[in-house]
Amino acid sequence: MRKAVLRRAALCIALGACIGAMSPVMAQSATGAVAGRATAGDRIVLTNTATGMTRNITVDADGSYRLAQLPVGDYSLQVVRDGQDVGSGVAVNVALGGTTTVNLGAAGNVVNLESVQVVGQAVVNRVDVRSTESATNVTREEIARLPVDQNLESVAELAPGVNVGNASFGGLSFGGASVAENAVYINGLNVTDFYTRQGFSTAPFAFYKEFQVKTGGYSVEFGRSTGGVINTVTRSGSNELEGGVEVTFEPAAMRSSADDHFHPDGSVHAYASHDTQQFTKANVWASGPLVKDRLFMFAMYEQRQNDKGYTNNLGNQWTDSYASDGFWGTKLDWRISDNHLLEVLAFSDAGDAKLTTYNYNFATSDVGLSQGDSFADSGGDNWSVTYTGWLAENFVAKAMYGINNRSSFTRSQLDEQCSRVTIDSSYNARWIALGRPVVGCHPTGNAVIERDDEREASRLDFEWTLGEHLLRFGFDRELMTTDQTNFYPGPEGKIYTALGVRPGQLLWEDVAVPAGVTEVIRGRRRSQGGVFETEATAFYVEDVWNVTPNFLLTLGLRWDQFDNRDAGGNSFIKDDMVAPRGGFSWDVKGDGTTKVYGNLGRYYMPVTNNVNATIAGGLIDEYTYYVLNGWNQQANPVTGAPYSAPILGAQIGPVDDRLNLSTADLRKSVDRDLEAVYQDEMLLGYQAMLNDAWSWGVNGTYRRVERALDDIRINHTPCGPTATLFPIGNPGESLTIWGDASMGCATPGWITIDTSKDGYRKGGSNEVIGYSDPERTYKALEFQIDRAWDGKWAFNASYLWSKSEGNFEGPVNSDTGYGDTGIVQHWDHPAANERYGVLFNDHRHQFKFRGSYALSEQWTVGANLQVLSGGPITAFGTTWPNDTLGAGSFTNEASGGGSGWICVDKCTGNNPATGRPYTYADRVYEYSPRGAFGELPWTWELGANVTWTLPVEGVDLKVRFSVFNLTNNQETVNIHARYEGQPGDYRNGEPMWNGAPSTLANTFNTGTRWQSPRYAQLVVSWQF
Repeated sequence: MRKAVLRRAALCIALGACIGAMSPVMAQSATGAVAGRATAGDRIVLTNTATGMTRNITVDADGSYRLAQLPVGDYSLQVVRDGQDVGSGVAVNVALGGTTTVNLGAAGNVVNLESVQVVGQAVVNRVDVRSTESATNVTREEIARLPVDQNLESVAELAPGVNVGNASFGGLSFGGASVAENAVYINGLNVTDFYTRQGFSTAPFAFYKEFQVKTGGYSVEFGRSTGGVINTVTRSGSNELEGGVEVTFEPAAMRSSADDHFHPDGSVHAYASHDTQQFTKANVWASGPLVKDRLFMFAMYEQRQNDKGYTNNLGNQWTDSYASDGFWGTKLDWRISDNHLLEVLAFSDAGDAKLTTYNYNFATSDVGLSQGDSFADSGGDNWSVTYTGWLAENFVAKAMYGINNRSSFTRSQLDEQCSRVTIDSSYNARWIALGRPVVGCHPTGNAVIERDDEREASRLDFEWTLGEHLLRFGFDRELMTTDQTNFYPGPEGKIYTALGVRPGQLLWEDVAVPAGVTEVIRGRRRSQGGVFETEATAFYVEDVWNVTPNFLLTLGLRWDQFDNRDAGGNSFIKDDMVAPRGGFSWDVKGDGTTKVYGNLGRYYMPVTNNVNATIAGGLIDEYTYYVLNGWNQQANPVTGAPYSAPILGAQIGPVDDRLNLSTADLRKSVDRDLEAVYQDEMLLGYQAMLNDAWSWGVNGTYRRVERALDDIRINHTPCGPTATLFPIGNPGESLTIWGDASMGCATPGWITIDTSKDGYRKGGSNEVIGYSDPERTYKALEFQIDRAWDGKWAFNASYLWSKSEGNFEGPVNSDTGYGDTGIVQHWDHPAANERYGVLFNDHRHQFKFRGSYALSEQWTVGANLQVLSGGPITAFGTTWPNDTLGAGSFTNEASGGGSGWICVDKCTGNNPATGRPYTYADRVYEYSPRGAFGELPWTWELGANVTWTLPVEGVDLKVRFSVFNLTNNQETVNIHARYEGQPGDYRNGEPMWNGAPSTLANTFNTGTRWQSPRYAQLVVSWQF
């Protein structure tokens, strides 16, 4: 009886364990597949119900069949025997990256009912026994029932182990990795930012059809990622003419105020309570056939308006930001014949913003005179062409070519006249005593950055079914070009920072504050530019082998090559990498209800174009210190608004140019035998159905990184002491660079430094040592339970225990907010990587719950709760034992990284026995492990929504009202981690163990980022 009902209803069979919440699925890029068992010799005919596209295949002699590279959507499956239909057609849904399993009996009916669930008019296959990876699939329909904000980051956060990066540069962290290790694809086109890998090109939420978040075990088809992958597919046209309008409104009146924050001594840390924001967008879309059954189009235009008003942290400036831009996008599908499909995707996410900055009185909320305008452009045009050819029943070919463009241009009308001036926390009290004046005349203080990044992507993919073996192989190439200029505004190209100091305090290495000086101004000049290319190529091959009907084995190999080039087009980093990957899936009971699966593989990371521009393009990054002789009131040269300008006195010491990088001889700047960073990963899991509605799963993940690639501070080689160099290499391994007379080498030639034992010479003591071996591990145990949507309600819950530890986070450094990918401070000093322990992205406990419930045909409610334990609180000092050189900058918290050693006695001042100043050899240190100060507070965010559907037949009108962070929690999610400003001078206002009270502002363990305040969103959609 039940089978007859299924046949009559032509129900949907949608593969995906946990209906897109617990779904390890086989990578198929922007497509899916249908496979199963049936009577040998029968024809399986699959027809796309939207476009009429038909695929068919003859069942093999062993009773197996598989239809590959199918566009995502709904299909009708029909068994044909001797030219006649057998039974009724069965409706099949093909999900992104998935394989829908349909086993058919002799009468053409579905026979794998034990492994499916009847949900209204849908049949859901709960456990995918053909998959060996870990991924989460989410559809537009599911998102519409939940309070999930309209961006890819919020969708990705639904997956266990995915969290927002809490550093100033944002991003997403997958499985303990840094935010610069992920990849994002739209219809198979890689749209990841290849300059820093911290962002990606975007499209409106309503432009997407389905999302897939890969968190581990993904196949050799995907590479260039050691974090995770966001794989998306856009909407397409069909034979039905459709259209729609959607308006989204986030009113300022329904956005809660952010909290103001203060230092322990009561001085202001960050004013934010006056900030406002209002966001509105509206899109219109159309979909339908240009030629019935052959040519289809989906097109969308969206206009967005994002208006913000906010103060700077000190509360003496107000900025109005106006961003108004329009997105356009289209997808064309040309079914040339049943065996040939051509797809064209084109969209533009280009946008621009205008910012006007004013003098501001925070106490009275009075806006003063304008300080000028600045402008920011972003985004670009993107397109791809994809051909799919079913060249034989058992052979499919796919080719894609596309362009991904991301541009960025920030500028101001005052860039030439005005330098940026800032107030350091050490000068905060003095600035308040001056009456909180506006300092400097630049309206934003941002660097002048013009960058155009273009990726030219092409790939070929093939699938060849040979009995029990599915052979998958292919090639892809990306040519990534960066055209960039980057410098600070102002006539000198410097940013100036006022510092409160004391006589004798170190500014850098042996340069100290002169007697009688208590105020210093630091000028930093930083610039770089040029046109740079990186070419990345890869070949892959994979055998998906059904060893038995119940046991599947995947064996794959990926070969990658990266070729980073300088401004002249010459290779300066080139490496070949081989990444083996394998997995298994065991259908324990043979009925598709229970699965044990596992995966073991290696994953490589490319070298970002940021390294090209910095190393191969030349970098000027130098600091100059002056006595601050007070302030002059001046008038803004454009607006006439008053401001205070620093009076520069005598220069203190020489220019600190240790960070300058020359392109005169790149043989000194890059390891001749440089090797790429890789990660090894092991995944083991279990999934089972509890009944036809509920399923659950558990899996464990282990990740290990044992190689880093970064700039390494070298001041000693086998030739002897040398001026400080910062070559790109693999710290803890051998480093081969060109040696010459300037480095003390008797004759020019290649020299090899074992950086585990050599490379760093301590100041003062002259002891020669090396760097600690890099290591990062991630261990996780995940539990999930899921109840699928049945037209009435759905629920998903997950708990993840994880531990991320090592001595470096990855290619960025969130501890100090330093996001210069691939060129951070982990290896600027041996003390910066000496400590092994819990890392920034360690969140030991993660709970995620989401659910929706239909109160009636008109009303549906949804909720989304995420609970996260806090990250570690780690203290960073400035020096370590037996060394005069700084492990962290003495004047800039974000520079240098920092040490795990805190000076607790004889740090400064005079020895009473001799009357002479203490030296570095007299200092007494205490070691501070990672996480020694505990953890940040737990955070939790609850979202809720209600959706109303117009109860008029034939009219599809919906109104959804959502509230995010319903309880308005604003816990601290990141802190100032620098404990010392100088040896023994502590940034918590009190000595750590012993020593004199601090002369610095109390900043250690005070927040730098907090949870976003509560806000509401209203969405009105009308589809016709």
